[in-house]
Amino acid sequence: MRKEFLALLFFAVSAVAWAQGGDVGVVNLMSGGVTYAPLSGSPGEAKPFMRVRDGDRFNVPAGGQIRIVYFTSSRQERWSGPASFRAGKGAGEAISGKPAEVTVLPAGVPQRIARVPDLMQSAKLGGIQVRGGLTRKQEASLEQQTIVREARDTYERMRKEMPADDITSELYLYAVLHDYLLYDDMKAVVEEMLRKQPGNDDVKQLLVWVNSRRGR
Repeated sequence: MRKEFLALLFFAVSAVAWAQGGDVGVVNLMSGGVTYAPLSGSPGEAKPFMRVRDGDRFNVPAGGQIRIVYFTSSRQERWSGPASFRAGKGAGEAISGKPAEVTVLPAGVPQRIARVPDLMQSAKLGGIQVRGGLTRKQEASLEQQTIVREARDTYERMRKEMPADDITSELYLYAVLHDYLLYDDMKAVVEEMLRKQPGNDDVKQLLVWVNSRRGR
């Protein structure tokens, strides 16, 4: 019960933050000791799958990198150190160092990626289902089947265009499959994430959670 309460509390807080309009993106790759300083609050070390807020300033040391997906612009930026930049509503503004490598994502993908921090945290807290969706014994409607099929098509196009270590396409498809509790399919997607990023502890935790839900 405690895990379920914490999960519900986390999602409630996230919903309030989203309603305030502060979140502009999410980190989907980070390595090498990247730090950030928000407009208000204490600076800290950037974390994978953290939310990015308008005005956050990032410092990327030599050998480090960070990749951010912006929700409203469908823009993905990859910054390699040494560099510093400030996150805006739809793009980062360079302060020093190398400019970002930019990829434009398909429409609808950033909105799915926006859910990833919640899904990751939910898995850590035990994985309570808080969105309206299917139970294990229900069958997907024709409309839902169409949504999943179109998501798979988008995924296949994206993965052909992304770098070898980029799991953006997998995160997108995972978020879609999660809506319909397709755990076997989710397992395959998470395993592909782990193949691309074998040292990613968040992805390892996600695989543990998916395995725990299969067969229920």
